Amino acid sequence: MRAGDLERYAANYTEGGLNRLLSGGIHYTEATYDFRQTLTPTTLTTLSTGAQPSMHGVVGDSWYDYTTKLPVQLTDGIRGEGGYNLIASTLAETLLRQSPESRAITLAMEAQSAITLGGRTGHIYWIDPQLAEWTTSYYYTHTPLPWVASLNREGQNIGYLLPSWKQLLDPKSYRNTRYSDIRIVVDPKRGTTKTGETRITPRSYIERLRYTPGGNSAVLGFAKQAISRLELGRDEHPDLLNICLDASRHLHEIYGPESVEVEDMYYRLDRDLAELFSYLDTEIGADKVVVVLTSDHGTSASYDLAGEDHERFRVMQFRVIANGFLNARYGIGSWVLGYRNGSLYLDHDLIYERNLDLASVQNELSTFALQFSGVSHALSGSALRSTYFGDGYARRMQNSYYPRRSGDVELNLLPGVIEEREGIRSLSGSMYGYDSRVPLIIYGSQFSAQRIDRTIDLTALAPTLARLMGISDPEAAEGKPLTEIID
Repeated sequence: MRAGDLERYAANYTEGGLNRLLSGGIHYTEATYDFRQTLTPTTLTTLSTGAQPSMHGVVGDSWYDYTTKLPVQLTDGIRGEGGYNLIASTLAETLLRQSPESRAITLAMEAQSAITLGGRTGHIYWIDPQLAEWTTSYYYTHTPLPWVASLNREGQNIGYLLPSWKQLLDPKSYRNTRYSDIRIVVDPKRGTTKTGETRITPRSYIERLRYTPGGNSAVLGFAKQAISRLELGRDEHPDLLNICLDASRHLHEIYGPESVEVEDMYYRLDRDLAELFSYLDTEIGADKVVVVLTSDHGTSASYDLAGEDHERFRVMQFRVIANGFLNARYGIGSWVLGYRNGSLYLDHDLIYERNLDLASVQNELSTFALQFSGVSHALSGSALRSTYFGDGYARRMQNSYYPRRSGDVELNLLPGVIEEREGIRSLSGSMYGYDSRVPLIIYGSQFSAQRIDRTIDLTALAPTLARLMGISDPEAAEGKPLTEIID
């Protein structure tokens, strides 16, 4: 969700859902991630730890190990998916360590989202991509909660599949007109017509959840079960429930933020949230709950928005040309290990075997990368390690840089340019406002409704919630608590 989307569609929200937060919460309109790599695992880890990527070390969903020369997946391990490569403690971990009587549960459609938001302990659940059932791994427990197995036997998630996706509201009330999958009632007065775009055809239950609003509904439905079964909020010890709605990201990527599909998803999400808030009021009591709404990132405009393909960054072509440049400069060799998340990785062993200076090679290649179509900024790993950048684009790139995992050359693409991927119209991953600015609302009966327009670094969220729960900050947290909340 982009920062402006929350209010863009407010006229069609119900009073009990998103408008309840907008009218009654503390609304931070300039909440921002102050780093380049606005990618889901990276930003979720910042939300959960209160640290920049340069501190918490999650630079993406994968990176290259310079010793083995092989890619490392963030959450893969011998006991199933888990927090093997997490470095900094999350808010949930901190709560359970300092308040053993408390409970923490994290839910997401995808394992990586649940793990980076929840951490290395607590109840962590996601939807199995093969069976579309709720699951966890042996990393967290050998005995999943019995009631989860019962829900799976009942086929709860299957009940959230939309038999067909039709617009929830009167078509005339929608602000967006671009669509490819929803059955649209054509209104000649508005000029709403078919555009000939490719219709998404999900091949499995999990794809039908991932690419329709049913994915969000399934996660929020499970959240209500968790509140009841774990008896959250029933005593004096604070409990934490993290919910990540991954379907929203996938819908933006395949349909674009200008689509009717995305707008319709927001309206369905609003109704689902209204049910969740009503459930919280009944089960726990509005005076005992604090709700935080934010997003892992925004997203770019669709690359084909104007009816013709705009420039996209071709990763494979860049890798080949970069290796060719190094061949011409230093001799034939497989210089490039690979590319991940805007980072180009080189074979350090080969560089040292040729008696070359690593910093010189990195700097030459970063200068060359600026000549490549679609690239706005390029900085070498040696520059990011040895130079302090106090402001501007270089500071944000440095805040994303973790020496043991980041690449030899770090790229930032031109505004609006995204990596070329099949079936993808829109992506995040840049430092621009459409990616880095997101909504932030903190709602609770103890807070007066406010609109705060100053810039807020989202590293502040975890320390703020830690103070509310009466615990110390997560150990790597860099942000300062929000004064409107803790004073």
